Amino acid sequence: MLIFKAVVCGFILDCILGDPVWMPHPVVYMGKVITWAERFLRARFPKTPKGEFRAGLCLAAGLPLGTLLVTGGICLLAGRLHRLAGFAVQTLWCWQALAMRDLAAESRNVWKELQKEDLPAARKAVGRIVGRDTEPLTAEGVIRAAVETVSENFSDGVAAPMLYMFLGGAPLALMYKAVNTMDSMVGYKNERYLWFGRAAAKLDDVVNYIPARISALCWIAAAALTGQDWKGAWRIWRRDRRRHSSPNAAQTEAACAGSLGVQLNGPAWYFGQLHEKPFLGDALRPVETGDILRAIRMMVAASTLLLVLCGAVRFLIVKSF
Repeated sequence: MLIFKAVVCGFILDCILGDPVWMPHPVVYMGKVITWAERFLRARFPKTPKGEFRAGLCLAAGLPLGTLLVTGGICLLAGRLHRLAGFAVQTLWCWQALAMRDLAAESRNVWKELQKEDLPAARKAVGRIVGRDTEPLTAEGVIRAAVETVSENFSDGVAAPMLYMFLGGAPLALMYKAVNTMDSMVGYKNERYLWFGRAAAKLDDVVNYIPARISALCWIAAAALTGQDWKGAWRIWRRDRRRHSSPNAAQTEAACAGSLGVQLNGPAWYFGQLHEKPFLGDALRPVETGDILRAIRMMVAASTLLLVLCGAVRFLIVKSF
């Protein structure tokens, strides 16, 4: 029951407070370790594709395992000192593993700038939550980028860590965050990371495989709960969920596109290069600024629904034993 309560309390804290800027965050330290480990490993392995792959494999194996051992050890020690201490540590890290409030707030800032018709400010705001180049974006492109980010980051910023924390508490959720952080930092198919980041990118695909599909189903249900087109979400998800080089990235994006009746994804600029990506969904209408708020509402509904479902399943399992 301790994990169940810690997850629920962590979710409530995220809803109320988000990630306060003054609070040290585990992901920040993960990023510092990744930066240090990249320099350390690159200096000790041959500068060949095979050598870079082996160096990246050491990082991909070491960081998640180290995160699990360190955080698991701290939780265990805190629990042995006092039950409330163990609960407090679990709650803190469950809170920090979730990113629903900040995702909603950042995307709402994009909506606010678009409402003012300040495109440069909207580009800057959306640049805080996307990895693509924002300078070439039109107002429609900014809207699409924000909506895509809300739907995609629901999966890896809320749903996946929540699923892992229900399975193994905060340590397993933070191990997932370590994998996700590695992928966001080194999992690129460019000259620098094609081989070094390959193991991290593949591991990210593995740990997100089931959560991404559960996320899409929750999004479809959330579309029904918020008055959007859940039938369209189901249809487009089944049709377009594999239209991406990643096995997971299009899952929630396709469901979101179908729920809104718009097209998402498509060509985008990354690091000065145009990447031709297929569209998801049917352009039943043009995207509009209100789609950002609709996506936020569906994300919040899907997050709450997943919390209730996972909590109920864990409660029944614990009670049965």
